[in-house]
Amino acid sequence: MSQQPPAPAGTAGEFLHDFLLAAGRHTPDAPAVIESARPGLTTVTSYAQLGALADAYTDGLLTLGLETGARVILEADTTAHSLAMLLAASRAGLTFIPVSPKTPGQRLRSLIGTARPALHLQASDGERTDLPRALATARFGPGGLTVEHAPEQPRPRRRVPCVTDPAYIIFTSGTTGRPKGVVMSHRAVVAFYRGMLAYGIATPEDRIASTSPLQFDFSLLNIGLALGSGASVVPVPPDLVRWPRHLLRVLRETGATQVNGVPSIWRQPLRHEPGRLAALDRLRSILFCGEEFPLPELRRLQELLPKARVINCYGATESMACSFDDVPNPLPADAHRLSIGVAHPGAEMLLVDEHGEIVAEPGVPGEIHLRSPALFSGYWDDPQATRRTLVPDPLCPQSGQVVLRTGDLAVRGAGGEFYFRGRTDSQVQINGNRVELAEVERRLTQYPGVAAASAAALPQPEGGGLRLTAFVVLTAGRPAVDTADLGAFCARALPPYMVPQEIRLLDVLPTTPNGKVDRAALAQGARPAAEDGTRTAPAPPPARQAPAPPAPAVLRGCGH
Repeated sequence: MSQQPPAPAGTAGEFLHDFLLAAGRHTPDAPAVIESARPGLTTVTSYAQLGALADAYTDGLLTLGLETGARVILEADTTAHSLAMLLAASRAGLTFIPVSPKTPGQRLRSLIGTARPALHLQASDGERTDLPRALATARFGPGGLTVEHAPEQPRPRRRVPCVTDPAYIIFTSGTTGRPKGVVMSHRAVVAFYRGMLAYGIATPEDRIASTSPLQFDFSLLNIGLALGSGASVVPVPPDLVRWPRHLLRVLRETGATQVNGVPSIWRQPLRHEPGRLAALDRLRSILFCGEEFPLPELRRLQELLPKARVINCYGATESMACSFDDVPNPLPADAHRLSIGVAHPGAEMLLVDEHGEIVAEPGVPGEIHLRSPALFSGYWDDPQATRRTLVPDPLCPQSGQVVLRTGDLAVRGAGGEFYFRGRTDSQVQINGNRVELAEVERRLTQYPGVAAASAAALPQPEGGGLRLTAFVVLTAGRPAVDTADLGAFCARALPPYMVPQEIRLLDVLPTTPNGKVDRAALAQGARPAAEDGTRTAPAPPPARQAPAPPAPAVLRGCGH
């Protein structure tokens, strides 16, 4: 059997697996992963045990003779075993592609056809069986690595791991319907982790709850923050995140000191379980990313958890993230926007206008371009999309250096900090006028009793143009709001073309699997407006009974 050669001297710390396990080598008995999938059943995996699992899985992968750089699909939720397999794939010189067990079969087959993996790995209790016959498959879990269909063993063309090799590929939704793969190298992701740790977000004593599924880059951010700090990862099962009582139970039983997730994970606890949320006296930090946090909900969260540090994380999958900034506590009453700070150490955000010129003046909008050692290598098998996103450095195009064109709009504050102003693709044209949807949403959330809002440009029911429509969720217990009053409130601060022509009240805004507002679902479920053009509130969606929490398999042999 041909083993992988050792990494060149001086580069070991730049590989993903080495970085993630470095802090734990000094405290082998400290908890690395704390799981509580069922009430009263908490399982702890130490750093020594996590390393031993990774070693065993690495040995199993190396026996398969896969070429350095070969891609393997890792279909699992976040557990001690899936983290160990992630580390093993990295150590074996393989590129892992995290996939949710709930991924529809058709999408998974499309991803397989695009990525051409050498191996499909899934947890031992996984239910996926409808895989292409030619694809090599294996399962992993408490019983070790079990190969079901061995891969072919062609003569390897690459044998030496390199820190510029892809560590992983995250597949996101593409505008063409084809999955879009973001390729991140070992060097890039480790550069980001080091920049993130410079903020002092976590300590070795922290227990960091990760509420994002493994296939989203935010989950990998949480893993890097926890393990890179010598802290513990507390994975919250995806099926429990959306049920406030179950989510709070996991946080309580694991002793979570920090919770990382998209803002929407807090909406239901704030509405339905404020007492249980306020009782989390060990919670000292909250980090959010992915969307703007509706300020009414953020203020309420600070009221319930007055001692908690709240951190706004900004960035794109193509760089994992790029900035962190503390939210003032308490948030001033006149605050309308949150700062996203500045880029992490070793990186820089630039603002570029529509003519390609650098924007230096405060308050003038521009598109964020990111200079960073943590940029992705490119989109998998899509050089055209890569060239549109990794563009020449506007300050020195002659150098050949590229920067990330984010598609995000921002302005610079008087102190040099940045303020997110929406997406370039969230600007819509209404009757020839350019409308920034985020600006409409922000105004709506300033109305007393509005918890969250989303705006969209929807086709006129009779055809011919677009209609600016807003969807609004009220604070729990709030009396019904006259949508005409909401419209008048918008009109007092916004130009006429930015005032929603229709406002609809909903019990909840639909979300995508990663917790962001599902704008497509809002548009799909929209009903034609009343013929007289009045603003109406549709009947709320039918209530759904919360299913009983699942009973996942007990993690055995790796903790107490």
